[in-house]
Amino acid sequence: QLQLVESGGGLVQPAGSLRLSCAASGRTFSSYRMAWFRQAPGKEREFVANINQSGDSTAYAGSVKGRFTISRDNAKNTVYLQMNSLRPEDTAVYTCAVQGVMGPVLRSDLYQYWGPGTQVTVSS
Repeated sequence: QLQLVESGGGLVQPAGSLRLSCAASGRTFSSYRMAWFRQAPGKEREFVANINQSGDSTAYAGSVKGRFTISRDNAKNTVYLQMNSLRPEDTAVYTCAVQGVMGPVLRSDLYQYWGPGTQVTVSS
Protein backbone atom coordinates (compact mmCIF):
# COMPACT_ATOMS: atom_id res chain seq x y z
CA GLN A 1 0.00 0.00 0.00
CA LEU A 2 2.83 2.36 0.86
CA GLN A 3 6.04 2.70 -1.09
CA LEU A 4 9.07 4.00 0.75
CA VAL A 5 12.25 5.60 -0.56
CA GLU A 6 15.17 6.50 1.69
CA SER A 7 17.74 9.19 1.03
CA GLY A 8 20.52 11.05 2.80
CA GLY A 9 23.03 8.27 3.28
CA GLY A 10 26.71 8.69 2.57
CA LEU A 11 30.20 8.73 4.01
CA VAL A 12 30.77 10.56 7.27
CA GLN A 13 33.64 10.70 9.73
CA PRO A 14 33.36 9.42 13.31
CA ALA A 15 31.61 11.91 15.60
CA GLY A 16 29.96 13.46 12.58
CA SER A 17 26.26 13.81 11.80
CA LEU A 18 23.92 12.72 9.06
CA ARG A 19 20.20 13.13 8.45
CA LEU A 20 18.24 10.42 6.67
CA SER A 21 14.85 10.90 5.06
CA CYS A 22 12.18 8.38 4.14
CA ALA A 23 9.53 9.56 1.71
CA ALA A 24 6.33 7.54 1.59
CA SER A 25 3.59 7.42 -0.99
CA GLY A 26 -0.10 7.22 -0.23
CA ARG A 27 -2.67 9.23 1.66
CA THR A 28 -2.71 7.05 4.77
CA PHE A 29 0.86 7.75 5.88
CA SER A 30 -0.32 9.40 9.09
CA SER A 31 -2.20 6.22 10.07
CA TYR A 32 0.98 4.22 10.61
CA ARG A 33 3.76 3.95 13.08
CA MET A 34 7.10 4.12 11.29
CA ALA A 35 10.53 2.82 12.09
CA TRP A 36 14.14 2.75 11.04
CA PHE A 37 16.15 -0.44 10.89
CA ARG A 38 19.71 -1.09 9.85
CA GLN A 39 21.72 -4.04 8.63
CA ALA A 40 25.47 -4.40 8.50
CA PRO A 41 27.22 -7.02 6.35
CA GLY A 42 27.02 -10.45 7.93
CA LYS A 43 24.60 -9.31 10.62
CA GLU A 44 20.87 -9.56 11.13
CA ARG A 45 18.60 -6.60 10.63
CA GLU A 46 18.63 -4.42 13.74
CA PHE A 47 15.96 -2.13 15.11
CA VAL A 48 16.99 1.50 15.38
CA ALA A 49 13.97 3.70 16.18
CA ASN A 50 10.18 3.85 16.03
CA ILE A 51 7.72 6.74 16.01
CA ASN A 52 3.96 6.76 16.50
CA GLN A 53 1.39 8.29 14.17
CA SER A 54 1.33 11.76 15.67
CA GLY A 55 5.04 11.86 16.36
CA ASP A 56 4.73 12.37 20.11
CA SER A 57 6.00 8.94 21.12
CA THR A 58 9.32 7.40 20.13
CA ALA A 59 11.43 4.38 20.95
CA TYR A 60 15.11 3.74 20.36
CA ALA A 61 17.57 0.92 20.46
CA GLY A 62 19.94 1.22 23.38
CA SER A 63 22.89 1.51 21.01
CA VAL A 64 21.58 4.75 19.49
CA LYS A 65 19.57 6.33 22.29
CA GLY A 66 20.81 9.82 23.01
CA ARG A 67 22.56 10.06 19.64
CA PHE A 68 19.78 9.48 17.10
CA THR A 69 16.42 11.23 16.82
CA ILE A 70 13.47 9.99 14.80
CA SER A 71 10.84 12.48 13.66
CA ARG A 72 8.10 12.78 11.06
CA ASP A 73 6.31 15.37 8.99
CA ASN A 74 2.93 13.94 8.06
CA ALA A 75 2.19 16.84 5.72
CA LYS A 76 5.21 15.75 3.68
CA ASN A 77 4.73 11.99 4.16
CA THR A 78 8.28 11.84 5.42
CA VAL A 79 10.11 10.26 8.35
CA TYR A 80 13.55 11.44 9.38
CA LEU A 81 16.45 10.02 11.31
CA GLN A 82 18.91 12.55 12.66
CA MET A 83 22.14 10.78 13.52
CA ASN A 84 24.71 12.53 15.70
CA SER A 85 27.96 11.38 17.28
CA LEU A 86 28.29 8.69 14.66
CA ARG A 87 30.55 5.73 15.27
CA PRO A 88 32.11 3.21 12.87
CA GLU A 89 29.77 0.55 14.26
CA ASP A 90 26.85 2.60 12.94
CA THR A 91 27.91 1.66 9.42
CA ALA A 92 25.03 -0.17 7.77
CA VAL A 93 22.26 0.01 5.23
CA TYR A 94 19.46 1.97 6.86
CA THR A 95 15.89 1.10 5.94
CA CYS A 96 12.57 2.64 6.89
CA ALA A 97 9.52 0.49 7.52
CA VAL A 98 5.77 0.72 8.12
CA GLN A 99 4.47 -0.95 11.24
CA GLY A 100 1.52 -3.24 10.53
CA VAL A 101 0.62 -4.59 13.97
CA MET A 102 1.15 -3.56 17.55
CA GLY A 103 3.79 -5.29 19.59
CA PRO A 104 7.43 -4.95 20.60
CA VAL A 105 8.68 -2.44 18.07
CA LEU A 106 12.11 -4.01 17.75
CA ARG A 107 10.63 -7.09 16.05
CA SER A 108 11.00 -6.99 12.28
CA ASP A 109 7.92 -9.13 11.76
CA LEU A 110 5.66 -6.29 12.96
CA TYR A 111 6.41 -4.29 9.84
CA GLN A 112 4.71 -4.80 6.50
CA TYR A 113 6.38 -2.35 4.12
CA TRP A 114 10.08 -1.70 3.67
CA GLY A 115 12.12 0.73 1.66
CA PRO A 116 15.17 -0.28 -0.39
CA GLY A 117 17.58 1.30 2.08
CA THR A 118 20.37 3.85 2.01
CA GLN A 119 24.01 3.19 2.82
CA VAL A 120 25.63 4.95 5.78
CA THR A 121 29.37 4.56 6.18
CA VAL A 122 31.18 5.98 9.20
CA SER A 123 34.92 5.97 8.67
CA SER A 124 37.93 8.20 9.11
